[in-house]
Amino acid sequence: MRDAAPQTIYLEDYTAFGWQVESVALHFTLDPHQTRVRSRITFTPNPQAPAQPFFLHGEALKLISAKIDDQNVDVTLKPEGLTCPVPDVPFVWETEVEIDPAGNTALEGLYMSNGMYCTQCEAEGFRKITYYPDRPDVMSVFTVTIDGPHPVLLSNGNPVSTTEHHAEWHDPWPKPAYLFALVAGDLIAHEGQFTTRSGRDVALNLYVRPGDEAKCAFGMQALKDSMKWDEDVYGREYDLDLFNIVAVDDFNMGAMENKGLNIFNSSAVLASQATSTDTNFERIEAIIAHEYFHNWTGNRITCRDWFQLCLKEGLTVFRDSQFTSDMRSEPVKRIEDVIDLRGRQFAEDQGPLAHPVRPESFQEINNFYTATVYEKGAELIRMLKTLVGDQAYSDAVALYFDRHDGQACTIEDWLRVFEDTTGRDLSQFKRWYSQAGTPRVSVFEAWSGSTYTLTFRQDLAPSAATPKPLPQVIPIATGLIGPDGTEVAPTRILEMTETTQSFTFEGLDARPIPSILRGFSAPVVLDHDMSEGARAHLLAHDTDSFNRWEAGRTLARNTLIDMMTKGTRPNPAYLDGIRAVVMDDTLDPAYRRLMLALPGEANMATALFDAGHVPEPDIIHAALEMMRDAMAKKLADVLPALYGANQVTDAYQPNAQQSGQRAFGNAVLSLLTRSDDGAQAQAQYNSADNMTQQLAALANLIRAGRGDKAVKAFEAQWKDDRLVMDKWFGLQVIEADPEEAHEIAAALTGHPDFNWKNPNRFRAVFGSLAMNHAGFHHASGAGYRLLADWLIKLDPVNPQTTARMCSAFQTWKRYDADRQSLIKAEVARILDTPGLSRDTTEMLTRIASA
Repeated sequence: MRDAAPQTIYLEDYTAFGWQVESVALHFTLDPHQTRVRSRITFTPNPQAPAQPFFLHGEALKLISAKIDDQNVDVTLKPEGLTCPVPDVPFVWETEVEIDPAGNTALEGLYMSNGMYCTQCEAEGFRKITYYPDRPDVMSVFTVTIDGPHPVLLSNGNPVSTTEHHAEWHDPWPKPAYLFALVAGDLIAHEGQFTTRSGRDVALNLYVRPGDEAKCAFGMQALKDSMKWDEDVYGREYDLDLFNIVAVDDFNMGAMENKGLNIFNSSAVLASQATSTDTNFERIEAIIAHEYFHNWTGNRITCRDWFQLCLKEGLTVFRDSQFTSDMRSEPVKRIEDVIDLRGRQFAEDQGPLAHPVRPESFQEINNFYTATVYEKGAELIRMLKTLVGDQAYSDAVALYFDRHDGQACTIEDWLRVFEDTTGRDLSQFKRWYSQAGTPRVSVFEAWSGSTYTLTFRQDLAPSAATPKPLPQVIPIATGLIGPDGTEVAPTRILEMTETTQSFTFEGLDARPIPSILRGFSAPVVLDHDMSEGARAHLLAHDTDSFNRWEAGRTLARNTLIDMMTKGTRPNPAYLDGIRAVVMDDTLDPAYRRLMLALPGEANMATALFDAGHVPEPDIIHAALEMMRDAMAKKLADVLPALYGANQVTDAYQPNAQQSGQRAFGNAVLSLLTRSDDGAQAQAQYNSADNMTQQLAALANLIRAGRGDKAVKAFEAQWKDDRLVMDKWFGLQVIEADPEEAHEIAAALTGHPDFNWKNPNRFRAVFGSLAMNHAGFHHASGAGYRLLADWLIKLDPVNPQTTARMCSAFQTWKRYDADRQSLIKAEVARILDTPGLSRDTTEMLTRIASA
């Protein structure tokens, strides 16, 4: 086991591995506790690398034998691997090791999930399988042989031979070890086929446990849609004879893009009308696309080192966002992405876990699978596309694929193809990758005659990660709306490069109202002192869907801040504007649902903190409840009709149209429930023929204090479906009254079906507790203590999940002194735990040091 003492690794210290790996042959003899792994690896000295000792990573391995060119060799074992003398010419390295998959509760390397063998090797799990240079810049061709008493034996690439209890696989494409995969178990294949644009037939399989066969059709279609989209939009064709997906119950992540053998958390691939919500369907569609798109942006071209993680993840997140926009609604997808970015990544930027998109150092790479790397990384790709234009973006990406296929690359390689394609100097744009924090852009207006001037100032607060920030390139998409509601200036990209910069619009007949940062063209905070009347004008007339929503969201946020800090009542102008929008049946129902939604409690805590106030969770909760009551009263006369008009009568389909209707109808139901004591929600629960409607009704009944009977009925109906029961556990906590949230969470941990070692079930309870803002931050500190108790218990079993759950404490510094003291005490208590993992130690040390 690795020493828990953190050791810092720096980007500037990167050195190429001293040997190239020409080929890898692995032979697995599977056994729950004594799996034997024999490896045969051909090494060749790397002429491009400096002289260095021969070192192979290895953890939790029992070494049986080690040979070089068929001769036994003496090795020096270390906690992190082994060293030994090697010849200065090509040689064949052979080892045999023994590992314990059943005892591997960390779910990294080769482990077991309910009797099935599976692997998770990203980022550094392969070193728990055999001794190897476990780093992404070492790429090789793999041949894998598996012996085991299982009907299905899978690995990467194409099958070479398969007999009873024996299989051989060969992957012809060089890959790093983190993309290695193996699955063995009693599984059933849902089969499909895809014909590539060049006419090759690819066999598709989605492997599931017996009993899950009926939940595969949607995932299979999503895979086919992804394959076609990647051909049509990016010109990327699949490159193996088959593509396999396996659903696994115990998985730390959502899914993993292993070459030709994607391993998925069951929740990210299994779907049916009865058991999955519309949100589940959309998430599954996006995750399948994301992992498939990695075949080129991650597998065929991978990252040189883990500091470049955003190279594959940011680009692939952007690509899956494009895919979802094309499959569903571009405006709705963009708004949802920004809500998520602000809720998770902006909070990360403001707290002790802030780091650049490409960090300069880390102690545990598992802790850098963050919103900054993924979501902000995707925003940088979007900005780059905005700056260079659609055609130049396509040309540059095509050059990237042609130039770097089969290579392990860096951010510099990525940016260079854009420079070579466009002739632009992107050295300033590169600062987005190296500077931590969210820039604030202040706006100042001036009107003179027929000339309108916008002046912008960008500020990036110094931080430990970025002590002396420099100006960044910020594309500010801007249009102008006239007093009569017409667009008097179409969208123009204002390219800001200086700390302060002005842009003029001439030939205008009247002073316009600016629509700034259209489409959220850059991940910044926009400070614009605009009147409520101007925002209401944009809410009514802006031609940019995002900024129309943004105007309403800003009005709501400002109104709520006044309610919390000044004791005012809900703003009638905001309520009038929302009424007009939700009554506009020319708008997409999914968009109207977003317009009806209020900022979340955590979002409001951030807004208050930004405005110089100390957020009080109870006051935030009360203000939002008051606003929802006011909205329900304002819309009372139209809510029944809106609800009725958005009930889908056609056969269920999880498509954009039906999903939008159900989403809007359920948003209306949440307001109706405030006046009818849950009567309509109960009726919907009783008649629901799909999980979207059933779960929405149950949530409303819980909020109305009438959920006890339905909660028990739901459990009785779904007690044998593990994924639906995750919903049952989570809903009770996230919808609980803040006074009771920690008590309900604690009670649920005593439920017979609470398997705390399963990441999905643990997150269902404690992730939901963290999201119940006022409940988690209860003044008693009970929420903090409960989470800390369970993190201490989980850490020895699954450090990765423990460390990620620690982020619930990251915003501690914005609350009052009493809550700060309570959180610091719990963080200190966890840190004082003997034998605390390296993952959790690093996360909490960073949090505590803020």
